[in-house]
Amino acid sequence: MSFSVYILYSPAHNKYYIGSCEDMGIRLEQHNKGRNKSTKFRAPWELKYTASFPTRSMAVAKEKEIKNKKSRKYIEWLISSAG
Repeated sequence: MSFSVYILYSPAHNKYYIGSCEDMGIRLEQHNKGRNKSTKFRAPWELKYTASFPTRSMAVAKEKEIKNKKSRKYIEWLISSAG
């Protein structure tokens, strides 16, 4: 079982969202169907970045690291460097 850190992008609102989960397919569907309070008004979302980790704690730590940067430039660099 692996866990993912992901970055979503809302082209309609020009906003990014960073999160972590166990099943990326289900989670993206939840975001786009408005089942997440913090993202429901900015759908549709596009998956721009994902990284896998063997444990939930490692994924949450990476999510926190990205969020703590508070930098759109860093997020866009991360997306572009993932290739």
